[in-house]
Amino acid sequence: MTDPAPAVLLRGGGVVADDGIVRADVLVADGRIATVGTGVDVPAGTRTIDCGERLVLPGFVDAHSHAGSLVFDEAVQHGLLRQGVTTIVTGQDGVGPAPGDGSYADRYFAAIDGPHPRYRGGGVDALLATYDGTTPVNVATLVPAGTVRHEVLGDDDRPATPADVEAMRSLVRRGLSEGATGLATGLDYVPGLYADTAELAALCTEVAAADGLYVSHMRGGYEGNARAGLDEIAEIVRASGVRAHVSHLHAPVELAVDALTELAAAGAPMSFDAYPYSRGCTILSMLLLPAELARPGTEDLVRAVSDEPGRHRVRGAVLERVLGRADLGTGWADQITLSHVPAAEFHALQGRTLAEAAAATGTDPVDLALDVLVDSALQVTVVMRVPRPRTADELAPLFRLPGHAAGSDGIFVGTHPHPRAYGTFARYLEDYTLPGRFGWPETVRHLSTTSVERYRLGDRGTVRVGAIADLVVVDPARVAAGSSYERPMRPAVGIEDVLVAGVPVLADGALTHATPGAGLRRDGSGTGGR
Repeated sequence: MTDPAPAVLLRGGGVVADDGIVRADVLVADGRIATVGTGVDVPAGTRTIDCGERLVLPGFVDAHSHAGSLVFDEAVQHGLLRQGVTTIVTGQDGVGPAPGDGSYADRYFAAIDGPHPRYRGGGVDALLATYDGTTPVNVATLVPAGTVRHEVLGDDDRPATPADVEAMRSLVRRGLSEGATGLATGLDYVPGLYADTAELAALCTEVAAADGLYVSHMRGGYEGNARAGLDEIAEIVRASGVRAHVSHLHAPVELAVDALTELAAAGAPMSFDAYPYSRGCTILSMLLLPAELARPGTEDLVRAVSDEPGRHRVRGAVLERVLGRADLGTGWADQITLSHVPAAEFHALQGRTLAEAAAATGTDPVDLALDVLVDSALQVTVVMRVPRPRTADELAPLFRLPGHAAGSDGIFVGTHPHPRAYGTFARYLEDYTLPGRFGWPETVRHLSTTSVERYRLGDRGTVRVGAIADLVVVDPARVAAGSSYERPMRPAVGIEDVLVAGVPVLADGALTHATPGAGLRRDGSGTGGR
């Protein structure tokens, strides 16, 4: 058994209360907050952090993260902590290492999640154990429904039989019993898109029984189909009694606000995560290819384009898909930027739009995309620009809804990632809190407390005596996102001291190399594994 960490005193910072900010000392001992107040009796050997004009906030929770396999990388740790993120929720979009041996997720989502370096099977319990004492941040996971379906049906496009459904329910039930926070679907990815509403509702009965959360990347995209996706989630809620959460809600603001308000009044309340950027990011295969060609591996695509008639058919299918999307349309090749391209021949194209890359290589955007996908085994990530970016004022009504939780959808793979991976939480503070669109109590709820409550992450998400001491010290005069679309990997500024379980993990802006993070388990007492 390791010795307890020395006590830490956060001296004189601002602590957010319901009615404003009060100056107080925060004493941390044995991983929890021991005292909040003035005139604190400080034990001998206590480490002191002078907060000055800075604020002491609960650690931020990234409600939708793709860093679960990369969180062992110090550059990723630094990128998270400089934003104040102390906990991430993984297993998103229906794809993740467990259950199974991790090979399906590595093969399909390597361009989004990266391969997990330590998990080789054993289920959710074994996956969560890889994070215990090995990383400076906490990691929770969902049971990924696409991975579950793959374990039972492979990538087959067919309805699940009653026996298939029971086998999937068993896997979901086991994952929840081992500490998963809920179930995640990715209904635009293979094989999740083959699951019908009844199948999903059956799986969600297990989630409801465990008081887990159903988290859904909705079916059929967002911009032009958000209401249909929300209605399907509502149907699943009514059929199973599950609590529901919408992943990376990206839709016309008025439509989203009206729909969520109406569904809540009709008995299907939903929380959701969103990020303060207009551009999206995903794998190029899902964006361009018909589902039958977007399955993991390149065999289907290589076979389809092996002769000129086949390539002509695939080109037509690609154009039909992109021209039919409300967020792309006729200028689609100018709106898609190559983010991660592992194929050596095309590696230099990262950071260019498909139109620019096609011009540089003397080819057509569709042909270039197909060649890049084949040579990269489909492991290509892109950033998508939208025709009209929404301003902070336009997005604020959506973010003000009580069910909103901050989620970066951050992807750390590649040399030119979306800047949301390194900037989301600082940008919330910069664009919404500091200009007064959010008050500080509202900020704490959206960036920390709501996710803690929805995902059942234990006694954290607040600065009060007895709470787990995941804490962030924020300089409101300096905090800002450093990342941009041009320089997406620059760290945030204004957050230089962070504690996890009472242990300093970021000090003066640098990693301390302490690893007090844990794989957070959901359990009936809500202790989050501590």
